[in-house]
Amino acid sequence: MEEDSDIYVQSFRAHKGNSFATLLGLYKGYYKNFILSSVLYLVKHSPIWLLPISTANIINAIIAGDPQINRIISVNVLIIAALLLGNIPINYIYTELNSKAIRSVEAGLRSALIHKIQFISILDQKNIQSGRIQSKIMRDVEAVETVSQQLFVNLVFISINVIIALVITASRSWVVFIFFVLMIPVCILLVTAFKKKIKKSNNSFRLEMEATSGKVMEMLELEPVTRAHALEEQEIEKMDGQVKDIARHGLKLDLLQSNFGAISWTSLQFLQVVCLVFTALLATKGAIPIGDVVLYQTYFTSIITQVTALLTLVPIIAKGLESVNSIGELLLMEGEEDDSQKEVLDDLKGEFEFRNVHYHYPNRTREVAAGIDLKVRPHETIAFVGKSGSGKSTLINLLIGFLKPTEGELLIDGHDIRNLSLHSYRRFLAVIPQETVLFSGSIRENILYGTEGVSEERLQEAVDGAGLRELINRLPDGLDTKVGERGNSRSGGQKQRISIARALVRDPHVIIMDEATSALDAISDAAVTAALEKLGRDRTVFIVAHKLATVRNADRIAVMVNGKIAEIGTYEELMAKKGYYYDMQTAEESAR
Repeated sequence: MEEDSDIYVQSFRAHKGNSFATLLGLYKGYYKNFILSSVLYLVKHSPIWLLPISTANIINAIIAGDPQINRIISVNVLIIAALLLGNIPINYIYTELNSKAIRSVEAGLRSALIHKIQFISILDQKNIQSGRIQSKIMRDVEAVETVSQQLFVNLVFISINVIIALVITASRSWVVFIFFVLMIPVCILLVTAFKKKIKKSNNSFRLEMEATSGKVMEMLELEPVTRAHALEEQEIEKMDGQVKDIARHGLKLDLLQSNFGAISWTSLQFLQVVCLVFTALLATKGAIPIGDVVLYQTYFTSIITQVTALLTLVPIIAKGLESVNSIGELLLMEGEEDDSQKEVLDDLKGEFEFRNVHYHYPNRTREVAAGIDLKVRPHETIAFVGKSGSGKSTLINLLIGFLKPTEGELLIDGHDIRNLSLHSYRRFLAVIPQETVLFSGSIRENILYGTEGVSEERLQEAVDGAGLRELINRLPDGLDTKVGERGNSRSGGQKQRISIARALVRDPHVIIMDEATSALDAISDAAVTAALEKLGRDRTVFIVAHKLATVRNADRIAVMVNGKIAEIGTYEELMAKKGYYYDMQTAEESAR
């Protein structure tokens, strides 16, 4: 599947800026499906093109008093009947060929987007609203599927219908053929008149929809805060304004498309009347048989119908090609983690060393890590404390590999993290974030997330180690109890202990905890802290904490100030220094 994702990305990269060429490139390997389906289309639709000829033949034979009239009627009817009966099986194969190609590309695009999201750097991913990503995966890919249907099926067959009608017309009357050909540029002018405006309007509407999708996601996430502070009216007013903006852009697009369709339809109907008058005059002068008036009128109607259909495709195609551009925005983003040609770790002792590590975020000058020097021994527990913005979480993100030092080196078992396969390195990590993320499955499924072949005995050990046994015994369904969407049916302490069990069952070599108990009550805090201490035995542990009591037993405590380690030592050593840590501890005790 990764190779398939690369094929789609390569198509976007090769034709960057040309959405139509990109779309064609996505179907490389499926062209034979469309060619064969076109042949089948010719066969299954042949009655439509032959029926006017048969009708004209019969009318002309009747008018001429042909003695073979019965044979002429029988032969023409039998040919049409045979072709009609073959339509059903041929249509099935034709549909299967087209649908297989289009649905495969639809699934491939979604897979490529999901693959990109999984490997794009966390820093870049945070800069994109989740609602926009969701819109690209669902709405934009669906629009690409629609435009593919229109381009590779409907447009191709519109072209076939027009070409065949013109060829048959030319074989019977060059005068009428020239008349038909002269009418086609008029139709093309109608297409190009609105194309630019429709494309611009589609782009504006798409951006507005993405923005709204992102804001809806934010609204849902902020719902508890909104209710808690009685801000419902302000939130409604804000979202109502956004919804009205969408309606305004949508109305503008609808009116443009409606006017486009109305003007096109009226103009083409006038052309059809002109054709009737023209062929009738030719018939009265004996230039064409009388029966051929029906034939030419039918073919001209077919051409006009196909051109009208083509005109209705313009806004759909414009919208679909705009969605191709939208998908390309994500697939062509730089910053994807690339583990190819990197050193693979088969084991991890858990020795870390920061050598004059600096880091500043892109487009910012202030360093959030300003010359960190720190050596961590295997199985040592290191705690980082300090005020918000002091650089604690930055160090954690550097340790996980979400960020790379802008200067200096971060060594892991003596290897520079820049040269390591992060995927192989992270197999030995367990990360317990401040906000536990659970999905709407069972407790068992959440604990076993991302693992394979875990025995029941090891799972039960993880449950005991995380202090979950009492909770599991109280629940009627035990480990198979559903946690609800995002784990909302569980308390903060319970969710954190599930997160700890998830870490334990992985049997990690290194544990990274980012303020894992900051939002817990005193009882839950004590239970989780005890579980964390048990979890940290015989492992290298990094802890970020606001509550100093939770890190009192750490082997060393590093106090962060303005992106630097201001002081480091055991609890007793730091208290004896009466420096930053002493002041923080004293302030915390006074606040109790």
